Amino acid sequence: MHHRYPASDAIDQNYCILSHRWVQDQEVNYKQMKNLSELDNAHDILDWDGYQKILKACEVANGHFEYLWSDTCCIDRRSSSEMSEAINSMFRWYKNSKQCYAYLHDTYDFPTERDFTTFTNSNGWPEWFSRGWTLQELIAPDDLRFFNKKWEEIGSKRSRASEIAEITRVPVLVLKDGLSSYKPSFAEVMAWAAERRTTLVEDEAYSLIGLLGVNMPMLYGEGKKAFQRLQLEFMQMSNDQSIFAWGTAPCISKRDPSWHHD
Repeated sequence: MHHRYPASDAIDQNYCILSHRWVQDQEVNYKQMKNLSELDNAHDILDWDGYQKILKACEVANGHFEYLWSDTCCIDRRSSSEMSEAINSMFRWYKNSKQCYAYLHDTYDFPTERDFTTFTNSNGWPEWFSRGWTLQELIAPDDLRFFNKKWEEIGSKRSRASEIAEITRVPVLVLKDGLSSYKPSFAEVMAWAAERRTTLVEDEAYSLIGLLGVNMPMLYGEGKKAFQRLQLEFMQMSNDQSIFAWGTAPCISKRDPSWHHD
């Protein structure tokens, strides 16, 4: 059921989309998925957490949607132009999806209070709520459903709006209506992203372009300059003065040679 990527105007396509925390060395990429039957380690890949995650998502989607889209295996990361197009289109793809599955891999129940014992490295909440890329994946879709580690549905963005607002600081109005009736300032978006983490420093900026309505080329290796470019691009299209309150990127990141989009 997986599909490489939605059409640029995928408003009428019947697809759902996956939002999740990447698992290091366990995710299936585009090349592996496309050539799975020909790979010597195919049987090993079938046992990977990342492959099982896609399989379970497909089981949930089966009979309801024509396609399931996942950022792990539906983008050919060997192509810099495809990567750039995908990242600039990501917010729109999540927004145009008929449904988004947010997979909380580390919990059985939807969180209602901080638990630093269970979620030591993610500020007391399930990891999904601590990642830079999942901020736009939370806001963009109209219909987002949460699933626990056993792939049991544990609520939706609308039914859990008050709890999500407490966790993320994203207003209930935005959670229920998206950005169609509310345009946040640059400072507001930075505040929402302030405690989130990205694996690569550049993704501190790249993960926010959809929320800010910015388009810009991806230049992995540029480091902190990515956030400076984001600010410049935003200033060219807006007179929002709150941008001057932010001199550095809001997220925390670490350099990792294996690129993880989460």
